[in-house]
Amino acid sequence: MKNNRITRLFGIDFPIISGGMVWCSGYKLATAVSNAGGLGLMGAGSMYPEVLREHIQKAKKATDLPFGVNVPLMYPDMEEVMKIIMDEHVPVVFTSAGNPKTWTKTLQAEGIKVAHVVSSVKFALKSQDAGVDAVVAEGFEAGGHNGREETTTMCLIPSVADAIEIPLIAAGGIGSGRAMAAALCLGADGVQIGSAFALTEESSAHDNFKKKSVSLSEGETMLLLKKLSPTRMILNDFAQEVISYEDRGATKEELATLLGRGRSKKGIFEGDLSAGELEIGQVAYQLNEIVPVAPLFDKIKQEYFTTIQKFQS
Repeated sequence: MKNNRITRLFGIDFPIISGGMVWCSGYKLATAVSNAGGLGLMGAGSMYPEVLREHIQKAKKATDLPFGVNVPLMYPDMEEVMKIIMDEHVPVVFTSAGNPKTWTKTLQAEGIKVAHVVSSVKFALKSQDAGVDAVVAEGFEAGGHNGREETTTMCLIPSVADAIEIPLIAAGGIGSGRAMAAALCLGADGVQIGSAFALTEESSAHDNFKKKSVSLSEGETMLLLKKLSPTRMILNDFAQEVISYEDRGATKEELATLLGRGRSKKGIFEGDLSAGELEIGQVAYQLNEIVPVAPLFDKIKQEYFTTIQKFQS
């Protein structure tokens, strides 16, 4: 797909990007996706600045192909994080959870391609106005932090595609070649896949979290913490406690106290399936095994082509 706008923009073979997910997306996952032909992202949100530098340097040794870093703009140490990214000449940055105007021009001046993650047409247009190279439109099926609008990918992608002129990446609920084909039919130029890559062998998530996620049934994730920061998570003991707080009308402050610090690390990275915050997408119940990145990437790619050929015929 060399003529695709996303493959041209990022210099990759196939328009699949891995999510830059906290506690899952270290250099091993990112470079495995890049080496498979896509664009792998590291998740800066769970790394201290010097840990991020270490992962970037290890990524350079593990691949000669483009890779990127996802940076949640609401996180601390932003000046230091961005300085490291520019000093290390990272080719691509995906920003989220903040104003894209803040860093886009600075990064682009260093030759870095910038994409921004949004959950609505309004913020897609603001991102385009800020000069980003691409927009990631993420439906509320996605795992982790989510848009307050609760717009599904099926509704969001065509709306954003009609509104913007720059390349569009679809995210949220995409874990197969069929879903990728659907996203491109709706107007996307490429897809970002999170949950499926979070549950691969190269993901830095704890095995407990991976095994729990691939054993899920339909309906075992829910979007919670809407007063605080809407987050999709597995319905474990912690999630049930959140539900009880929300049912009695807990304040934003009470929810923040319940969440505390390091709750997602406890669940995703340390493997505490009871007290941890287990962030994963709705699509997880369709995934039933932990596999290496390369065969998963090839499976998605081949299923995409099979689906397209089916409808062409």
